[in-house]
Amino acid sequence: MRVVSRQEWLEARRALLAREKAFNRERDALSRERQAMPWVRVEADYVFQTNGGPRGLAELFGPHSQLIVYHFMLGPTWEAGCKSCSFWADNFNGFTEHLAARDVRMLAISQGPLEKLNAYKERMGWRFEWASSEGTTFNFDYGVSFTEAETKEGGTYNYTQQRVGDELPGISVFAKDEDGAVYHTYSTYSRGLDMLNAAYHYLDLVPKGRDEQDLPWSMAWLKRRDEY
Repeated sequence: MRVVSRQEWLEARRALLAREKAFNRERDALSRERQAMPWVRVEADYVFQTNGGPRGLAELFGPHSQLIVYHFMLGPTWEAGCKSCSFWADNFNGFTEHLAARDVRMLAISQGPLEKLNAYKERMGWRFEWASSEGTTFNFDYGVSFTEAETKEGGTYNYTQQRVGDELPGISVFAKDEDGAVYHTYSTYSRGLDMLNAAYHYLDLVPKGRDEQDLPWSMAWLKRRDEY
């Protein structure tokens, strides 16, 4: 802690503001580069279980031409959703309607059976749509679920070969053209998800920050919202 006069504080704040503005300009440029990524057509014929019945990937878009999928860690044998994914999902209530106004549908997809997803969703008080990919290769194809052999020998996650668990988090983006063809445009994993957690970024504003440096691992403090 360093205590200074108001004038010294203003000088320090203006210096930091200059760096923040430069960072924001660089972030805007990076976003434009992300949006200009090439597309790859999705050829697989996935069928998801939803509360409206079985749906193909193209049908998950609803009336929109863009789709964001949060790969939520809740495997077929799990009894509850991942604590970290739940931390992220607590941010979803209330903003999916705003995305829809900009031609974007957002939903979560997990390997767990639909009845488990619905039960956990009710427990947590969430309103976003959640579909099950159980029985499909969707999670494996987009690098968030892994075979038993991969959990022992290593698998590809975040575009690198590394140690993996049976489930890991991610976000994938898809687009649909006027003919109904679906394309994969972007996926992000690991720290790429960091910028999408509002609570973490509020913590970044306070003097102690995330206060995780002395923990066994960064999110050791975290509990599901109804378990604190």
